[in-house]
Amino acid sequence: MSATSPSVVVLFGGSSNERLVSVASAQNVLRVLPEARPVFLAPDGAVFEVSAEELAAHQDPFQRAFQPRGPSTAASLDALLGQGALRAAAVLLALHGGEGEDGRLQAKLAAAKVAFTGSDSAASSLAFDKAQAKGAVQRAGGRTAVGVELAPSTDVAALEGRLGALLAEHPRWVLKPVADGSSFGLVHLTGAAKVGEAARTVAALHTRYLAEQFVVGRELTVGVADFAEGTRALPVSEVRFAPHAAFDYEGKYLGKGTEELTPAPLEPSEAAAAQALGVLAHRATGCAGYSRTDMMLTAAGPVFLEINTLPGLTRASFIPQQLAAAGLDFRAFLEWQLELGRRRAASSPA
Repeated sequence: MSATSPSVVVLFGGSSNERLVSVASAQNVLRVLPEARPVFLAPDGAVFEVSAEELAAHQDPFQRAFQPRGPSTAASLDALLGQGALRAAAVLLALHGGEGEDGRLQAKLAAAKVAFTGSDSAASSLAFDKAQAKGAVQRAGGRTAVGVELAPSTDVAALEGRLGALLAEHPRWVLKPVADGSSFGLVHLTGAAKVGEAARTVAALHTRYLAEQFVVGRELTVGVADFAEGTRALPVSEVRFAPHAAFDYEGKYLGKGTEELTPAPLEPSEAAAAQALGVLAHRATGCAGYSRTDMMLTAAGPVFLEINTLPGLTRASFIPQQLAAAGLDFRAFLEWQLELGRRRAASSPA
């Protein structure tokens, strides 16, 4: 069955902080799979089947929320699955973060016997939790940044004391939510003058944070995919920063203060080491289909930062960049990911 038949659904949107990125991913996927059915999951949970034309017409997806024109198809994804509407479909997941990447959606689709792309529920849940993913990579022999977890708190004064104590151990830290993506909530703690602002940011989100000692090196990211011949790493990308810039949401998606180089200008041994760490992380967390691992290249080798189980598929995203650098066709890649999802669904217990 052709991957561009009406039996392919591109599911996008969601309620996470990354829902705008998800819309841009869906637009790019529909560009190469034009006969697929785009289905939008609204922030309130309602489901809308929209046309490819309506999706393509949406402008500035990284800054403007997508608003479907027609009525909802179902009140929720659970209701849609209960109708059996997706039972014969293969779902290409173009969601990022939140319920789309933390395993909840994968569990629902698997329970409904629906084929879907990417990792299963267990691997998605593990990889989405930055602390758990870091532990899995450590146990598999990968190098990781030194860090501690901060419990959720709204007590700014207590957080200021905790962050001040961290600065006494090391002069620079990176604070990031344990379960979020696209650099939302990312804080660079670079000295005592930043403690108050950092504490207020962490307190406002009231979520688990991972505080890691800043790793000096070159920022790299490596896509890894399961192909017919086995698991392999894609060409490495490097992110370079303008002075005082950070790889936050605006840097990633609005091109402010960053430069992306694919393939990264590395020595062959450096590229091989980065790719090996990407494959190790993919396997250690149990990922399937494809993933993308962020790391820092130091004088002693690459250091794992985090892994993404549903990385962006936008025109600006690293996976499409790396596929192009490897001479691999984006459409063929998506078709194979759909086929892997079908095979997994077919092999699951009845």
